[in-house]
Amino acid sequence: MTLTSHRGDTDLIRSAFGRFPSGVVALAADAGGQPAVLVASSFTVGVSLDPPLVLFSVRNESTTWPRLRHSRRVGVSLLSADQAELCRRLAGRDRGARFGDDPIERTSEGALLFAGSPLWLDCSVFGEIPAGDHRVVLLEVHQLWQDNAVDPLIFHGSAFRRLEVA
Repeated sequence: MTLTSHRGDTDLIRSAFGRFPSGVVALAADAGGQPAVLVASSFTVGVSLDPPLVLFSVRNESTTWPRLRHSRRVGVSLLSADQAELCRRLAGRDRGARFGDDPIERTSEGALLFAGSPLWLDCSVFGEIPAGDHRVVLLEVHQLWQDNAVDPLIFHGSAFRRLEVA
């Protein structure tokens, strides 16, 4: 292993950060009568148990987060190992094609949740913290549903992967 100074090399930083495997979530809500969704791999559970808090980070330039942040509730769907194509579509630039025909559950508070996910969280915005070119967003979990028979989608080394028992 070689120790390297990044000196502002964002490609090197992105590659280094990509060595850490993470789950991928879709955050979605009915935002002013229109569905809005963003995808994040910078998601952390268990920030706090009382109240139950999770967090993710979003680029300051995001045009979707300003639409989601004012929603009463935001649905967080941990995407499943079988939802890589859905993830690509949701993260794409074509907003009209993002939702397609995929089954979506809608809570009474306006959170949108994708069917087939191993974990759903019904959340509200708890707070935001500026963090360089991103914002760290804390979400309070109000309800959750889990399916332990479904494996999550893993993002590692700029590719989607599946869990494997060692």
